[in-house]
Order: sequence, then C-alpha cells, then structure tokens
Amino acid sequence: MNKIELGFISHLIMHGIGNKSNGDGVRLYDELTNYEKVKETLNNLITSNFKFDDLYKFYFSHTLELNPIYTYISNMFANKEIDNFINQSKNIGCYLYDKSNHPQIKAGELGVFYLADCTVDDELVDCIGIFKSENKQKILKVEDKQTGYDLADIEGLSIQKLDKGCLIFNLHREQGYLIAIVDNTNRRAEAKYWTEDFLSIKPINNEFHQTTYIMETAKQFIAQTMDADDEASKSEKIGLLNRSVDYFKNNEQFDLQEFEQQVFAKDDLIKKYQDFSQNYAQETQLEPVKNFDISPKAVKKQERYFKSVVKLDKNFHIYIHGGKDMIEKGRDGDGRKFYKIYYQEEN
Repeated sequence: MNKIELGFISHLIMHGIGNKSNGDGVRLYDELTNYEKVKETLNNLITSNFKFDDLYKFYFSHTLELNPIYTYISNMFANKEIDNFINQSKNIGCYLYDKSNHPQIKAGELGVFYLADCTVDDELVDCIGIFKSENKQKILKVEDKQTGYDLADIEGLSIQKLDKGCLIFNLHREQGYLIAIVDNTNRRAEAKYWTEDFLSIKPINNEFHQTTYIMETAKQFIAQTMDADDEASKSEKIGLLNRSVDYFKNNEQFDLQEFEQQVFAKDDLIKKYQDFSQNYAQETQLEPVKNFDISPKAVKKQERYFKSVVKLDKNFHIYIHGGKDMIEKGRDGDGRKFYKIYYQEEN
C-alpha cells in the first residue's frame, strides 16, 4: 500500500468546458487563475477528497503514447515553464470538450493545477491535478447594513466535495504514472466518460484492488448464477455470501483454491464459479490473481454490499449470519411457503 502525502498548490488555471452535443464550446484562458484569497480552502478541498487505497494508471490501445492526457501530462512534467503549463492545460480542456458529447453531461469549470513537494512512500515527487466542477451550490450571503441585514443567494463551487478529479504523481512514467481519482457523479453510464473516455485509466493491481475484484466477482456470481438456479433458495445464497465475507475477514492471505473450497465446497459449484470468473475477467479486461495479501480496508468497504436479509412478503425480514443447516425451507398442505428455524438458546 502506498503512503501518500500531498504538498501545496503552486499554480492553477481554470477553463470553461461546455457540452459538445449542445454546441456549448469552450472558454480557454491565457493567464493563471488567482486563488490567493482561497488558497487554504482550495488545498483543504484537494486533500480531503482523495483517497489512496485504489490507485490507477494511464493506458491506451496499442501504445501508451497514444493516450492524449498521458502525453500532455508528460509534457508538463518535462517542461515546467508556466507558458507550457498553460498551453498543455488548454489541450486538456479541448480534449475534455471533445469527449463531453453525451447530452446528459453537464457544462462546468475545468481546473488544472500543479502540486509541488508531495511524498509517495517517503519519496519527494511532483503532482499534476485535474478537476471538473459540474454541480453548483447556493449559499446565503449576509450583507450588514446600518438599518439591519440583507440576504442574497450566491452560486458557486462546493468547498466540501469535488465532482470529478484526478491526481497524477510523477512516478512510473513508463507504466502510466501513479493516479488517484475521485468521481462523485459516476452513477450513470454517461458519467464514465471521465475515467474511460477522457482519462483512459485502469486500476493498478494492488492488494486493495485485488481484494475488491475477487469479492465483487463472488457477489456477482452468487447473485446471477444462483438466481438462474430454481433450486437455490434465498437462504442458500445468503449462506454463500456470508462465507465469502467470512473468508476475507478471517484470513490475511488470499489463496484461490482455498477460497473456492471453503466458500463453494461442491465440485459442480466450484466449476461454475471458475467459468463465471473467467468470463467476468474477459468482460472487465482485468486478470485475477490467485494469491495476494488481503486488504482490510477493501473488505470493510465491500462488506456492506453483501446483504444477509431474507425478505418474506411485507411481513418479515430474517437476518442470516450463517448456520445454513439450521434453516429449513418448505411448503405446507395448503401451498403456503415457510422457513423453519432451529436454535439452541435465545439471547
């Protein structure tokens, strides 16, 4: 896991980026943005929004050098003159506009900034940051008059949350740099233009990503495959989900064969999981790793997505945390479905 500490912004420029499908156009500027009055607020916005568990790198089909953002960023790191920084930020703005061609993509402000004196695993490195603001917030401004107060609403950028952003650290250039991202509006397909179409990045295969990937694969397999199996009850699905989570919570090292045996147990179910995992890897273009250190942070984050509740009509919710052998499912003589639950003591 990389230990990362951010420095302070040394210079910043902002451009206006519209929606290409609407013909909004861009507003590109030739001078740096003055942020002296909000320097501390801006630095706090950057440092509070980025997490460094899941890291990324640039990629592109055929060759990395064909990735435009990678090329512009490499040029910035190689030539630190302000004029070059401004010119490359314009290139970034034009490329973002070219990729903003979905009708639901909002116009906004693009910020490009330089962070000096960052540290990654105790190594001093520079960093270039990019963010885009799409959602404005309104605040009430209190104006003090001699006869009392007046209130007016002001619209501006949020000082708590970035809509979209990335930090590119000047490390591992040949592999696509070291990148942290934030994307708080990536809830719909069109929002993926930021990470996929604009940046063209993919995860670095560290323990956080590997843990997340395997847990997500298991969850998708149980949900999709078991839903298609008429003989699989909700309690059986939840039992598999719970065993998946328990494996990651109770082990420090992941071993694929051990995981398959402990969670799925039966040979036919293991084979189904292996086939699903192979297809899932092809669809996501990510190759799973058979052995790795388990990330407790990734387990904690993923655990909340593993539901352990059986909902029965609108009357009952049964919380299941294990003990599949203590639950019996059936149907009575009148055709009513039931669950029979055995227990040893009442708490």
